[in-house]
Amino acid sequence: MSLDLNTYKTEKSQRKDFKIETGQFQFSSKKLSDKKKEVFYRELGMLLKSGVDFKKALEILSNQSTNNFEKQIILEIKDKVVEGRSIYESMRETNHFSAYEYYSIQIGEETRKLEEVLGELQKYFNRKIQMKRQIISVLTYPTIVMSVTVLVLYFMLNKVVPMFSSVFKQFGSELPKSTQVIIKISNHSGTIFGILFGIIIGFVILHSLLKNKQSYRAFTTNLMLKIPYFGNLIQKIYISRFCQSMKLLITSKTTLINSLSLTSKMIGFYPIETAIEEIKEDITKGSSLHDSLRKHSVFENKMVSMVEVAEQVNQLDTMFERLTEQYNEEISHQTKMIGVILEPMIIIVIGVIVGVIMVSMYAPMFDLSKIINN
Repeated sequence: MSLDLNTYKTEKSQRKDFKIETGQFQFSSKKLSDKKKEVFYRELGMLLKSGVDFKKALEILSNQSTNNFEKQIILEIKDKVVEGRSIYESMRETNHFSAYEYYSIQIGEETRKLEEVLGELQKYFNRKIQMKRQIISVLTYPTIVMSVTVLVLYFMLNKVVPMFSSVFKQFGSELPKSTQVIIKISNHSGTIFGILFGIIIGFVILHSLLKNKQSYRAFTTNLMLKIPYFGNLIQKIYISRFCQSMKLLITSKTTLINSLSLTSKMIGFYPIETAIEEIKEDITKGSSLHDSLRKHSVFENKMVSMVEVAEQVNQLDTMFERLTEQYNEEISHQTKMIGVILEPMIIIVIGVIVGVIMVSMYAPMFDLSKIINN
């Protein structure tokens, strides 16, 4: 059974902010957390496998939920299904599920493998949660240290350096160049920190305004991929999602062209999106998948070689599953290594900054002691 790509048109539904009224207050624009989605897909899949129909399963889940926001989203999906909409349309219209989720659900509906798709979505969010936890645990220490360093630097420039500066002025001797530079920075530290803070706020606003423009997406993603170590990690994360999506679609007997089109919509990563459009054209002209992938640097040679072998033995779905597992293991390892790399780098940076300030402040002291002795 193959799927018709025409059924996968991206419709622009009118956005509705989900609101919960509590007395005189209203809370809107909330989001379902990854953990809640992971539990939702796991329990829904278990109920469907047990023979419970979809509407009844949603009723059970809504009754089990202790969160009013989650409960109302589940009931909203159920009401739309009762009205005659498909499951994927009902989920999409809530505006609380990503394209990856509702396109996967559509595949499950049309191939009658909804339980299997729900299991894959549960695994996807479980891996996403584990990855987030790893990144948070790795970055917590460096973030705290850098924050404390910024505060200490601000304190030294605003309190410590002016004290030394007032002492130096009393003796009227010429100060070393490094000391003069530190004192000038101290005198303008408020302006410097204000400008830096303003630049950060400006970048955040600029990003929110331009994040959907193709030229901006191309520039930022190419810049990210060039960052040492982190660029490779980001690349592997999206390649893993590419392999996972392709495995799900090919297992569902979706044609290769349709699988690529849906994967492009699911992933949302600009280099892969643009590469897929060219890959589809090459395949339409008669090229093999591995030859088309090889033309784009975003796909690693290891992956291309594995796909070539899989095409020869007609085992693409199995190979994409293995590639997903391999990339997830590599991502987990590289995430753990971030802390190993960052911690010594941060210590070195902090040591250099504090060392330069202290040496610059104490260096004139030796000259002052000579003047006092004389």
